[in-house]
Amino acid sequence: MPVGINELVDQLRTAIVQIDPSGRIVLRNSAAERLRSSHSGYLIEEAIERQLERALAGTDSEETLEFFGPPKQVVVVHTSPLPGGGAVALADDISERRRLDAMRTDFVANISHELKTPVGAMAVLADALLGEDDQETTQRLIGRMVFEAERAARTIDDLLQLTEIELGTEIATIPLDAVSLMQAAAERVRHSARERSVEVHLSESAEPTTVVGEPRQLASAIGNLVENAVKYSEEGGRVDLSISDDGDSVAFTVSDEGVGIPQREIERIFERFYRVDKARSRGTGGTGLGLAIVRHVATNHGGSVEVMSVEGEGSTFVLRIPNSQPVDPPEDASRAEQEVQTT
Repeated sequence: MPVGINELVDQLRTAIVQIDPSGRIVLRNSAAERLRSSHSGYLIEEAIERQLERALAGTDSEETLEFFGPPKQVVVVHTSPLPGGGAVALADDISERRRLDAMRTDFVANISHELKTPVGAMAVLADALLGEDDQETTQRLIGRMVFEAERAARTIDDLLQLTEIELGTEIATIPLDAVSLMQAAAERVRHSARERSVEVHLSESAEPTTVVGEPRQLASAIGNLVENAVKYSEEGGRVDLSISDDGDSVAFTVSDEGVGIPQREIERIFERFYRVDKARSRGTGGTGLGLAIVRHVATNHGGSVEVMSVEGEGSTFVLRIPNSQPVDPPEDASRAEQEVQTT
């Protein structure tokens, strides 16, 4: 049986309102009803009525409405007269499109800035090396160039990794030793922790625990949490690592006694390139991508990441991974797990 025009129009995401020559509404699809019931519905209805009056007079018109919410909403209303009399209004909610455009613009600006800083520094340092005869100065400048080159490489690596994780494709999960994952993360920061005289301590009560996850993603998320804890600890501080299993999920907890995070900043720390202390982050070589990676890994595993922090006293991050069954496990699970431990 053929589907009627009204049923087809109801499937459109664009809101449609049609009036006859007398101004009576003869068609309103489901999208228009949803738009009318939104937090800014009354004002949107007013705009549609206003634009339809112009269309009845034979004039095409368009109006963009912006509402700051929350949530922020952007609606474009376009009206046109109809050949047989009457008029039609089309209203599109482009809020998500605007948000993505803004994110894309910010992303390009941020990555350009992040790469421009170390590349520019290397150019200045290379110029300073020209004609430099003092061996000690030469070594110092070369060391600084290596640092800036590594910082640019870390930014690119983190960006590629985050992009891969954000693709949201189905991940192949396998049973992993949770303690080994945490031990590998601690080993990864051993050198930087020793330089800052920071003690990294894995709880002795951490019993053998199995977590189901994608090896590289979990290793990256846990490693980023531990690296951040060491990076933002005061010299001589301590970082505590622990693992717990409540039957429903495995929790990886990383606590430090460092600078802490102001409450007003906590909602934003998982954004790309966002830094609470920009000056200190640049000094320690941070890319501002680590916590964004952690959040996406948690989401990909159906888990969560929580943060508790007191400014000046330290922070605690908890990555929770549900105890789900493996999905499409690799043929050689043991080799994949070994690869995580040596990453």
